[in-house]
Amino acid sequence: MVKQQSVSYDPTARYDVDASDVVFYKGQGIELPMTIFRPRGEGPFPALMRVHGGAWNVGKRQAAESIDRQIAECGMVVAAIDFRLAPAHPYPAQVQDTNLAVRWLKLHAAEYSIDLASFGGVGDSSGGHTMFLNAMRPDDPQYTALSLEGGESVDASVDYIIALWPVLDPYTRYFYARGINWSDKIDQHEGYFLTTEAMKQANPQMILERGEDVLTPPVLIIQGDTDDNIPRYIPLMFADAYHGAGASVQLEWFPGMPHGFAIRPGEESHRAIGIIREFLAQQVGATQE
Repeated sequence: MVKQQSVSYDPTARYDVDASDVVFYKGQGIELPMTIFRPRGEGPFPALMRVHGGAWNVGKRQAAESIDRQIAECGMVVAAIDFRLAPAHPYPAQVQDTNLAVRWLKLHAAEYSIDLASFGGVGDSSGGHTMFLNAMRPDDPQYTALSLEGGESVDASVDYIIALWPVLDPYTRYFYARGINWSDKIDQHEGYFLTTEAMKQANPQMILERGEDVLTPPVLIIQGDTDDNIPRYIPLMFADAYHGAGASVQLEWFPGMPHGFAIRPGEESHRAIGIIREFLAQQVGATQE
């Protein structure tokens, strides 16, 4: 059954956007910050949690701020997080941090004018991989390991996923890197996963192929067709497998575009933002029940 919700998202709207920083986790000698982009209006607004890329080893939440703001200005609270990085913090640290961040923002929804009727996830590159794992297995004990005071009844599920040039099959991508002797990327995979067995276990593509019982929210994939970081066959295979699992997947190709293209201004970046906004408008206000 499709349940219509009270919130909406208007791609033609333009709000001024305020940004604020908050620490969503403090412990083990570390602090994890979150930047919240909030439309300047009465609300309440739908919400979107973003996980940045960087091959699990580098990167920061500010890297795709242009995308965050362009989504927020149409009437959505967007939260971008930092998380523990490899090799100091191998898998599943980043999924644990993401899982906690989703729960934290849901717990504090009223403070940021968020209507929990619609809560999505977005990730770019390795962040897409992280967001997929959390979305598919939000209640997995290995991902819910970080406790949240007062949030015992809050889950980390998301209603939909936006995946920007995502790493959907780290095992295959690892051997792609080995095949072209891409030493940095090889080291980054090994630094995060430690073993090829972990690359198989923490693998959205292989999770589907194994027929595991997971959640499969609607997905939008944004992918450049000259991305030498993500071989073309990886998103094609994933879209086929996701659709085969009975889920909704929209794969949008961008001719001549490289890895990370939509972060930078340009005609195709503008088109990508438009597609993202339209996808959001379709997803916000209706969730599967």
